[in-house]
Formats: sequence, C-alpha cells, structure tokens
Amino acid sequence: MNHIIGAKSSIATPAVKCLLVDEESAGQRLDNFLMRHLKGVPKTHVYRIIRSGEVRINKGRASADTRVSSGDEIRLPPVRMSEKVAEKTDRPAPGREFPLLLEDDCLMAIDKPAGVAVHGGSGVSFGVIEQLRRARPQAKLLELVHRLDRDTSGILLVAKKRSALKHLQDQFRERETGKTYLALVKGDWPAKLKVIDQPLLKFLLPSQNGIEGERRVRVTSADDPDGMRAITLVKVSQRLQGATLLEVTIKTGRTHQIRVHLAAQAHPIAGDDKYGDFEWNRQLQKPGAVPGLKRMFLHAWRLQFNHPVTAERVALQSDLPSELKAYVDHARIKTPPV
Repeated sequence: MNHIIGAKSSIATPAVKCLLVDEESAGQRLDNFLMRHLKGVPKTHVYRIIRSGEVRINKGRASADTRVSSGDEIRLPPVRMSEKVAEKTDRPAPGREFPLLLEDDCLMAIDKPAGVAVHGGSGVSFGVIEQLRRARPQAKLLELVHRLDRDTSGILLVAKKRSALKHLQDQFRERETGKTYLALVKGDWPAKLKVIDQPLLKFLLPSQNGIEGERRVRVTSADDPDGMRAITLVKVSQRLQGATLLEVTIKTGRTHQIRVHLAAQAHPIAGDDKYGDFEWNRQLQKPGAVPGLKRMFLHAWRLQFNHPVTAERVALQSDLPSELKAYVDHARIKTPPV
C-alpha cells in the first residue's frame, strides 16, 4: 500500500507529501508513478516539478525516467488538483467489517469478496484496509500483509502488530507460505502441463487522449534483463463443459501472475477483463446465460503460513463464493461422462 505521510492536502492550502513506494509499484518510471498518484494534476505540471528538482527520491534529485524501487520515499512539493478530484480524495471511507477466517492479537485473516480493492489508489478512493481502519478506530495498527487483485476473492491477511507484519511479509518474500487458488479456465487443460516457469514483464498500454495507458503484464523471454522469474504450479481439479477447474499454487507473487501465465497457455481465466477471451466473457455474461458468470473466476482458496508468535503452521481455507460454486455445479451437471 502507498502510505501518504504528513499533512493532508486541500484545495486551498496544498501541502508537501511523501509517498512510500510499495513492491507492486517497483520498477515503474518516476513520471508514470506520479501520474497514478496525482490524479487531476496536469501532466505538464508533473514534468515541471520533476525537472525543477522539487520531486525528491530518498532526498535526492531524479529524472522522469528514473525507475523507483520498493521502499523509496518520494517527496512531492505542494500541488493543486481539480476540486472534483480533491473532493473525491478527501471523502472518508465507510467503515466495514469483512467475514473472518481467523483473528487473534497479532493478525486477522478475512474472506475478501470480489469487486473490492485491497487499498485505495489508481482511481479507487478506498479499499479493504481503509474500510477496516474506519470500522476499528481503536486499532493501533492495521496493515495489509499481501495483496489480491480487486476482482479476486478469498483469503487476505491483515497484521495488527508491526512485528507480525514484518514476520509474515518475510515469509511471503522467502516463499515459506503456501498459496493456492481456484481458477476456471477455457478449454481442456493439458494433463501434462503442471509447471509454468516463465518470466513476466510489466508494461503500460499506449496513452489515449492524454491519459496514461493502463498497466499490463506479459510473458517475456528468459534472457530479458527486465523480466522477473515467475513459477506457477497447476493441478486439474475438475473437467467441465468447455472449461477446466484448476488448483493453482504460486511459488512467486508477481503482479497478475496467475492470470498471465494461464492466458499465455491459451487457457485464459473465465471473466478476466484484462487477459481473458473477451468473446467467451460476453457469452458468460449475457442476460439469461446458463450457466452465467458475471465476475472473474479466480479465488484465493488456501493459505498456509507459520504463526508469527507461536511458529505453528496455520492452514486456512475459503470456500468458493456462492456465484462461483453455482457455476461449477451447473457446468458439472452438463458435462458428459468420460
């Protein structure tokens, strides 16, 4: 999550801000990173404050093409945004609790619904973490341990103590956790394809009408210096009518890893609006479609980790949401016996 440190800016008296670069944003150009965080500020002004040296990375000057790294602190001078954007930014998140799978003094595991971002930013005013903080004003600390895509449902860990946050994030970084998802893909998944080991590369789609293109990820070659190694393990759970339900375990936690790896094998995830089969998605979403599916079929199903205090192995499971289970049940009925 990008933490905003310091005074909150207002329309009348904009103030200095500091942004902390998270792992998901690592590798972006400075100008692109700022465009995402300064909605409503003209591009010309963004480039002007970079050229003038008013934007600092870890207290040093930087150019527009500088690549930001996880943990970098970026200082921004006072900037004025449009009233419409400022009002949206200043609107407080509504308090909300989420279904609990586990909670103790140092962490909580929630069952995140699809359609809810884990944090605000990139056009989203607020997410799970802001809503939790609003619902629990007495909590000394609530921080995301990891992330899920907005349209992905399932297990999400939140730390309640700084020591637990560091301990759990170290486990994710060192690949000591077990993360398995359920994904429904188009077609008949090859039984022999059990390991996908292909590096991934982040890029931006072309800008349109002066608006920066959206971020995307694609498979790249093993010798690409900008590629990041990504390993995905795949196991067939059920073969259904025109689709396959997969158990997908990720050994690395790259942005959009599962979605891109499966799509690159010509078996995109049902309902994926970025990397999916758009015609298939339209058929699934048609009014009266049987079975119908109005969201991406990707669910964070199982998670294992070592408890940050007791060191005991914790194994959590989130059952398929009703809309995904209904799709599988109907497709299973219609599938001819082998």
